[in-house]
Amino acid sequence: MPEVLPSSITQFFLSGLAIDVALGVIALEFLVLLALGKSEKIRSRVVTLILALGPGACLMLALRAALTQAGIFWVALFLLLSLPLHLADLARRKI
Repeated sequence: MPEVLPSSITQFFLSGLAIDVALGVIALEFLVLLALGKSEKIRSRVVTLILALGPGACLMLALRAALTQAGIFWVALFLLLSLPLHLADLARRKI
């Protein structure tokens, strides 16, 4: 199969840098949402945001581990960490 993307783009993903950028955006989103939060206590906002953004961040970390060949342990660990965060978020939302 011919390569359709330039090698620099391929390397950007395979090095994990693309995932680092995405995680940076998630961290920035966390900070912006924390700052824009309503009058709830800050601890409550932090927990809410961690439960909302945490599962996605864990999945991104699992993808990064797979792309950079960090080993199956890290892929599995991040995938496993995403599940309880996701379930806790669903419970919090009462879905």
